[in-house]
Amino acid sequence: MNPTGVSIRDFGGSQLRDLLHSVHLGGIANNSVELLSETLGPGGFRPLSNSPSWRSGVADDHTPFEFSTAFAVGEPAMVRVLVEPTAAEPSPAANMDAALDVLDSLAGRHGLPLDRFDAVRDLFLPSEPQGEFSLWFSLVFRADAKPVIKVYLNPEVRGRAEAPLLVGEGLARLGYGAGHATIVDHARRRGDLDRYSFFALDLTESSGARAKVYLSHQDATPDDAVVAASAAHGVDAETVRDFCLVAGGRSDPFTGRPLISSYTFLPGDVDRPSGYSLYLPVRSYVNDDSEARLRVLATLDQHLIDPTAFRSALGAVARRPLADGVGLIAHVSLRIGAPRPGVTVYLSSEAHSTASPRVATLVS
Repeated sequence: MNPTGVSIRDFGGSQLRDLLHSVHLGGIANNSVELLSETLGPGGFRPLSNSPSWRSGVADDHTPFEFSTAFAVGEPAMVRVLVEPTAAEPSPAANMDAALDVLDSLAGRHGLPLDRFDAVRDLFLPSEPQGEFSLWFSLVFRADAKPVIKVYLNPEVRGRAEAPLLVGEGLARLGYGAGHATIVDHARRRGDLDRYSFFALDLTESSGARAKVYLSHQDATPDDAVVAASAAHGVDAETVRDFCLVAGGRSDPFTGRPLISSYTFLPGDVDRPSGYSLYLPVRSYVNDDSEARLRVLATLDQHLIDPTAFRSALGAVARRPLADGVGLIAHVSLRIGAPRPGVTVYLSSEAHSTASPRVATLVS
């Protein structure tokens, strides 16, 4: 689709439709595109040809949505979209209000339970929000199932110093209070280098509804990632070391964009999370997306995952030769423990711009 004169929501919908068809989810494409359009809020009507009216942190070029595709051994691929609703005249407060309007609409139309969200709402949605965002959404599409809608809240919405208190209290209100000490012991050992990034909730009545806590680790080593992963119950934490080497191409500290940990709490968890994911910003550690593609293929092979669906998904989103830029493949994540171990690849829309490839390698 030529972006000239096209709205953000129409451009994103076209890309999502192509992506769903590429991984054999074309049967749900119409409803999925409609859901994405609704979630983008009033800002979704803005012409894509205009410069971004809000510097969304969802993607490097400030596009307010990003795709990802989750893969696992013997399972069909799942497609996810991370979305930041924006106001017609965006600002931190206006975007928060727009996102809450979207949430009310989604809850009414899709029967979303908001009890867990309401339990932490006053913590993470102040009248004068700080930081890059206040409320994002994740839309997860899979075969033969209703979409899963998830909210992302900002632990630094009251300032960076308040983030540990908000996360600790949020977990306590959801019944996971003892788990916060485990996170602190394993993932906040390095002071200001380890920061809370997201607090997320599934908006579902499923017995597997998750609460998740994300932390970014600046200048972290694979050893730091192993320690962080060992917080989760019953996982093989050493697998993240090999993941760092294969997907990241290094055993030294990741001094570009930070590694990110996420901890998954499921009903019945007490003092430890059930699952752990490590997100590696591969775009910071390659010259171009052709190199990133090879890293992803090696990672999938490492975990015995058929690469066919990834190749199809990448071909559906890419609008340029992979060697002509860097950042189309933004992150690669390894999921270990419950509920769904596997690998997820994050694909940027590049709706607004493409980053030039690097000349000198960053790979050690």
